[in-house]
Amino acid sequence: MKQPQTFYSRRKNGTKTSSFGTPGRINHDASSFYKSRLYEGLNQEKNVKYIENPIDPGNINKIFCKSSEVMAELPDNSVHLMVTSPPYNVGKDYDDNLSLEEYLNLLKRIFQETYRVLVPGGRACINVANLGRKPYIPLHSYIIEDMHAIGFLMRGEIIWNKGSSASPSTAWGTWLLANNPVLRDVHEYILVFCKETFSRRNPNKRKSTIAKEEFLEFTKSVWTFPAERAGKVGHPAPFPVELPYRAIQLYTFEGEVVLDPFAGAGTTCIAALKTKRKYVAYEINKHYCELAERRIEEFLQEQITLTSFCEPV
Repeated sequence: MKQPQTFYSRRKNGTKTSSFGTPGRINHDASSFYKSRLYEGLNQEKNVKYIENPIDPGNINKIFCKSSEVMAELPDNSVHLMVTSPPYNVGKDYDDNLSLEEYLNLLKRIFQETYRVLVPGGRACINVANLGRKPYIPLHSYIIEDMHAIGFLMRGEIIWNKGSSASPSTAWGTWLLANNPVLRDVHEYILVFCKETFSRRNPNKRKSTIAKEEFLEFTKSVWTFPAERAGKVGHPAPFPVELPYRAIQLYTFEGEVVLDPFAGAGTTCIAALKTKRKYVAYEINKHYCELAERRIEEFLQEQITLTSFCEPV
């Protein structure tokens, strides 16, 4: 009797990619796939020495009220993670009226600086929403191309499902008609990249603080949590603490340095402190620098109050 064809081959210690693929992923040998012509011309992982340069203590846990196009306060190979949400250049009160080319060139200059200051294997997480409808502007795809041009290795993209907190806009185009129905975005992207090598070393044996349940949830490619209300924060386009919190827990160890080159209301800084990390941030708008500093101070005061409340009498 003819045996049914198998779709993957079993090896002693795992599975191996076949021409049909495989559902197995534990101890899976995918070397033949990554050596295929599909990967020709793409950035490849490098065999590099791990370097981690110290940052001047006076520049740690500080927001610099200046452009992040030149981050002179940070040495090469000194930051472990960058998490940011760039301004979208859509006429908010903190945006400049740049052309698409000018806007992307600005981001590229800042992400080139980010590449310089990241340690080997350091990660960059960029939260971005696509724009417009006539035509639709896929900002995330332009940013991916530019990050590849800089030299970053892409690790994946996360879909942030904003769910019930997404915009209540009723701009459906033509209602119940095929003439011009318009899609309403209820998601944003979190693009994940790394520098030079996919795995980051931890020579100082720093502590991982992510819980098992968090790891299982945060490694999914869809994250679901509500957006932050602008009126609550005092910034026209804030992201919730949950977003940088997840990235920090997943991609850094305790005590490491997190960078936000577009600090806005200081949300990434708060998430860094919440997880016992350090931060360095940049923001060109003086009003938002002051807002971020107030929010950070309020968070620290809350922590002091909570600690005092929990201490035994």
